[in-house]
Amino acid sequence: MGTTPSVEIREITKSDIDTLYELIIAIARHHDQEQYVLTTPEQLRQAAFPNDQSPAKFSALLAEVTDHNGAIKIAGYASFTWSYSIWLGGNLMNIDDVFVRDEFRGQKLGEKLMLAARDLCKEKGVDRLRWEVQQDNHKAIKFYQRLGARVDIKGVCKWSIE
Repeated sequence: MGTTPSVEIREITKSDIDTLYELIIAIARHHDQEQYVLTTPEQLRQAAFPNDQSPAKFSALLAEVTDHNGAIKIAGYASFTWSYSIWLGGNLMNIDDVFVRDEFRGQKLGEKLMLAARDLCKEKGVDRLRWEVQQDNHKAIKFYQRLGARVDIKGVCKWSIE
């Protein structure tokens, strides 16, 4: 008889980049936006694990689920960057994506990813997380509010420099 499924949230390693890329494609497909994913696994690898002394440009947390047979599956992720706020006078975490594969939804993995992001901020002495949510994504807004987040309605501007 196997053990109860368990969940571990951990930060990505270099060997996780191909899996992270698959998850990025999966969230893009989920939103019918795959055509907008321009990055490659190699670009992600260079950005997360630069060869020089530059800091990483991003990182991500992975949700690993170990089933009752001991098999480990990557169920989801939360990607983020660190930024500086001149108003706060300190660093903050910008969350880019939070995604859980369909087969693992309803198991509180999104919550575990967000709580792990919060804990990582605490560990680094950062007291603010920031992310975007579509105004019509009422389910996500309720989820974030349940965690204690305040949802501000602001417009997002994008300017492509060519």
